[in-house]
Amino acid sequence: MSTILLAGGAGYIGSHTALELLNAGYDVIVVDNYANSSPEAIHRVERLTGNNIALYEADVKDTEALSRIFANHSIDAVIHFAGLKAVGESVQKPIMYYRNNIDTTLALLEVMNSYNVKNIIFSSSATVYGEENKVPFAETMPRGACTNPYGWTKSMMEQIFEDAAKADDKLSVVLLRYFNPIGSHESGMIGEDPQGIPNNLMPYVTQVAVGKRECLTIFGKDYPTPDGTCRRDYIHVVDLAKGHVKAIDYILAQDKCCEIFNLGTGVPYSVTEIVETFERVNNIKVNHVYGPRRAGDLAELYANADKAFNILGWKTEKTLEDMCRDSWNWQKNNPNGYRN
Repeated sequence: MSTILLAGGAGYIGSHTALELLNAGYDVIVVDNYANSSPEAIHRVERLTGNNIALYEADVKDTEALSRIFANHSIDAVIHFAGLKAVGESVQKPIMYYRNNIDTTLALLEVMNSYNVKNIIFSSSATVYGEENKVPFAETMPRGACTNPYGWTKSMMEQIFEDAAKADDKLSVVLLRYFNPIGSHESGMIGEDPQGIPNNLMPYVTQVAVGKRECLTIFGKDYPTPDGTCRRDYIHVVDLAKGHVKAIDYILAQDKCCEIFNLGTGVPYSVTEIVETFERVNNIKVNHVYGPRRAGDLAELYANADKAFNILGWKTEKTLEDMCRDSWNWQKNNPNGYRN
């Protein structure tokens, strides 16, 4: 069976993808520097699947370390998850974000070329659509103007991959544009474990529910949406992980490709709907207040996911209730994340 290298594979999405790849019969290698992740996530994936994962602690920017890993294994494809991802931090530390995120990409492509590995899937983001495009976002739309350095790194890396694929008639690239991943594996053994104050909605909700934080602030109640709060396309992380398996199946079956796929449900939910659904399915109150709008937030952001269904045969299966239930199952059983 084919061997897949997950760069940054110990993180939230990477660990769930590792699990689904193993369940699908693939061999998995993970390289991660644990800047925003934990080796414990991979150890738990091994326990859940009964499979071993070759796990390397290294920085993906380090071409010498990468070369040693590629020399040790016959790698068929790479999934590139490695990168810094906090929007606010990227505004404060743009040079660090550009250096880290773009260097990881260049290092991977250089080492892949040296070892004749010709398949890569990139963990991109819906943020590359910018403010100019109208929802629902479709892959045929041009990349827009991003509102922060994190988004620009995703946009620039997409361009790097497309240019590399144009120049190399054997390099196959799939760009996966994520919408808003939430939830966790139903076992409650792996999940989202943000360091410090969460940047995303659901881990903040669960940390308020478990008593780690006092109150959730919902930014803005005057948007042009049914309840006045922002609406986003929330996708269960297990559905997202299965999208990566479909993308691997696809890329390995092609002689050459360069494709973009949205991974989302196509259905937007508001922040208030998320909080109310979480409270209802888990029978727990989440203290929350409404604050002013946050700069850069769009009223609505959701996917047209038809292409992934038509070409990859992928569609989401989990409901919003599943997302809320599984998020809480992870948090209540791991109140301190992987540091229990």
